Amino acid sequence: MNNSYETTADHDGTSIWKFLISELKPKGKFLTPFNIISIPIMLLGLVLIVIRFWKGLGVITNLSQDIPWGLWIGFDVVTGVAFAGGAYVLTFMVYILNMRKYHSIVRVTVLNGFLAYVFYAGALLLDLGRPWHVINPIIGNSFGVSSVLFLVAWHFLLYMIAQLIEFSPAIAEWLGARRIQKILSGMTIAAVIFGITLSTLHQSGLGALYLMAKDKIFPLWYSEFIPIMFFVSSIFAGLSMVIFEGSITHKVFFSQISEKNHHAQKGIIHGLAKICAGAMFAYFFMQLLIFIHGQHWALLNTPLGYWYLLEMLGFVLLPMILFFVSYRTHNITMIKVAAILTMLGVILNRLNVTVIGFRWDMAIRYYPSWMELVVTMAVIFTEIWIFRWVINRMPVLRDSPSWVKENK
Repeated sequence: MNNSYETTADHDGTSIWKFLISELKPKGKFLTPFNIISIPIMLLGLVLIVIRFWKGLGVITNLSQDIPWGLWIGFDVVTGVAFAGGAYVLTFMVYILNMRKYHSIVRVTVLNGFLAYVFYAGALLLDLGRPWHVINPIIGNSFGVSSVLFLVAWHFLLYMIAQLIEFSPAIAEWLGARRIQKILSGMTIAAVIFGITLSTLHQSGLGALYLMAKDKIFPLWYSEFIPIMFFVSSIFAGLSMVIFEGSITHKVFFSQISEKNHHAQKGIIHGLAKICAGAMFAYFFMQLLIFIHGQHWALLNTPLGYWYLLEMLGFVLLPMILFFVSYRTHNITMIKVAAILTMLGVILNRLNVTVIGFRWDMAIRYYPSWMELVVTMAVIFTEIWIFRWVINRMPVLRDSPSWVKENK
């Protein structure tokens, strides 16, 4: 059933407001297991966020002058941005390489990427000691226009705008704004090209932030190729998230997906597995070259060395093999298992660089407080709530209104 507002959206402002107010009402059952779990966490997280802005970072976090970056940067921002990489990879595949097979999942992937960037930018504000100074990296104040942070800030800002433009035709279709939808659809290709360029730059830019921390990162995770490794890993991280998130939405929002797209789901997952296997092979091979070149053999026989081997063998090599085997055997279940292992590996790698292997030799180690964990969970749950609200109302998984074809 199409829920888009097609009759008076272009002409009657009062009707639009009535429509928007009606869309704020919840749809379906409210007391679901997910809601029962997530609502208390979000409310507690909101209280903790208020306390953080009222009394400062030190009240609810274990951060300090020596360790200013913790879970909110390492997981919410650096890891989250890697998982949002599926948006730029898929739009490149569909709009540039013309791989129409994946067109049905472009909108949901772009929506997921856009919400991820918005919420992780919000998490970044939580981590800043003085949030009102967030404008400084954007205008080059204190840092200068030649700093990596200046580039990352602008890439972040512009890419969010590009993703919003990419997704905006769905919003126009929901509102029944035919003329606006036609204009926005015409801007899609330009926004995609611009967004792909920005995304490849800032995925590597996040890694470049750590180039100046050579003496602070454990040698097994530091190299001058961190920017390249962050970029390559964002490819299979993003596509693994697409497989994981797509498998869940395919079940939760089953009624919204057309029969044609239902049948195409397995083929899409199968194709993504092949790309993941190739990207992970490139990543593993480059990591092997970096390790051999760095001559860090002695470090393997240390606690962090064992941790490094677990990451590389258990969460890179193993899922890479699983992706390859499952692609050859058309085993969809194995592909999903490989995707989950890959996501865990990306989380592990990003935290190893930003938290676990960062200042590893300090007498006092950083561990996130329970309040940091609650706020992180609250941010993730809030993102899922908004994602669900949009899916239930806009033509993201379901087909566009019939008038869209007439607009072309």
